[in-house]
Amino acid sequence: MEAKLIERLEAAVARLESLSAGGISARGLPDGVDEVSSDPSILAFDDLMAQYAARVSAAAEKIGGQVLDVTKLVLEAFSVQKKLLIEIKQTQKPDMAGLVEFLKPLNEVILKVNAMTEGRRSDFFNHLKSAGDSLSALAWIAYTGKDCGMSMPIAHVEESWQMAEFYNNKVLVEYRNKDQIHVEWAKALKELYLPGLRDYVKSHYPLGPVWSASGKKASSAPSKAPPPGAPAPPPPPPASLFSSEPSQPSSSNPKQGMSAVFQEISSGNVSVGLKKVTADMKTKNRTDRTGVVSASGKETHSSSPSFSKAGPPKLELQMGRKWAVENQIGRKNLVIDDCDAKQSVYIYGCKDSVLQIQGKVNNITIDKCTKMGVVFKDVVAACEVVNCNGVEVQCQGSAPTISVDNTSGCQLYLSKDSLGTSITTAKSSEINVLVPTGPDGDWGEHSLPQQYIHVFKDGQFETTPVSHSGA
Repeated sequence: MEAKLIERLEAAVARLESLSAGGISARGLPDGVDEVSSDPSILAFDDLMAQYAARVSAAAEKIGGQVLDVTKLVLEAFSVQKKLLIEIKQTQKPDMAGLVEFLKPLNEVILKVNAMTEGRRSDFFNHLKSAGDSLSALAWIAYTGKDCGMSMPIAHVEESWQMAEFYNNKVLVEYRNKDQIHVEWAKALKELYLPGLRDYVKSHYPLGPVWSASGKKASSAPSKAPPPGAPAPPPPPPASLFSSEPSQPSSSNPKQGMSAVFQEISSGNVSVGLKKVTADMKTKNRTDRTGVVSASGKETHSSSPSFSKAGPPKLELQMGRKWAVENQIGRKNLVIDDCDAKQSVYIYGCKDSVLQIQGKVNNITIDKCTKMGVVFKDVVAACEVVNCNGVEVQCQGSAPTISVDNTSGCQLYLSKDSLGTSITTAKSSEINVLVPTGPDGDWGEHSLPQQYIHVFKDGQFETTPVSHSGA
């Protein structure tokens, strides 16, 4: 009796082992599903969504419109990241091409959000930019090691939010006295990343995602050639957040402008496509032409120059000591991350752009810029704003001196560490300084005087700012 029982137990054990070896658990589910569904990191991600994402969603529901649409995409991106984290635990670490294909669902959602900020500028542009820039924090999942070109996951989340915070602060300032629902949305969005996502990554993935050593292999995107006679493929989509191919050099593009003209001349086909001038078309034989040049003709000629005085856009380190950022127009994602305290940053002739300086530098100069935003951490000497119009400067660390000279319209955002900054102004107007006023991220706005009263008293002039009091 006992021998038969032992045989039955051994047979049962053998069957279980065979099922397990075939990739099937005792409950008939694929091997690893039970462990992944109850993994602490996945459960913690659910807690993150319940605690922080719910607040953003609730505020967006009250606002509606584009704010609600972009919030839904943000939450969709977080949901996609959760699915990817589950798959990572069952997938072997892929190569770079495989990683790009693996992260494609997340990138597609991010591109949808970025598309909402393009085209005609809406009334909720700052909301859309804040949400769109914040999603780059989710790229921490692409960290594969110190040689991958990214900051470590925790630092990446913090650095990504710094760019989004530039627009998030604009929402706080614009709506703090108008509509508290927008303020609540902006605060909730920040908390979703700091401390929400940052603490989650710190607790579970401080060194990046952990791929399975014995899981399935990630598939790479197959490259299919078009069939004979098929039309040419469409132009490439916008740049992906995760890309395995470097950008093509400009020399690979067709020649345009004067380069194309010179190439046509050198080819010998100069006269192709030109019309023959007959006798009645010559100026001396035309009766509708006189020798008098009209004033309107002069104005038209002088007002349309054939070339632009501005030079080419530039963002480069010169002689290892000076970062030159020049003639950048409409660029919202300029970043200087490889800098040190011995280097200076010179920003010249930029318009409608945003530059983020990640790290301590010696000096920052912003010269002849319009609608330019600059976000920096620490500066050793000073931050100077000269000959500018409508610029915004945010100090996230410390700065001994900030000087504003010959500038019309300047918004200065100071952090708690930079409240002791000395601000010098000269020949400037519309200068506002915003300082943190509480733990909830509220900002207090202070306008610097631009009118003064000079009174000769006791043998010398005494100067005091003009104070206005309303009735």
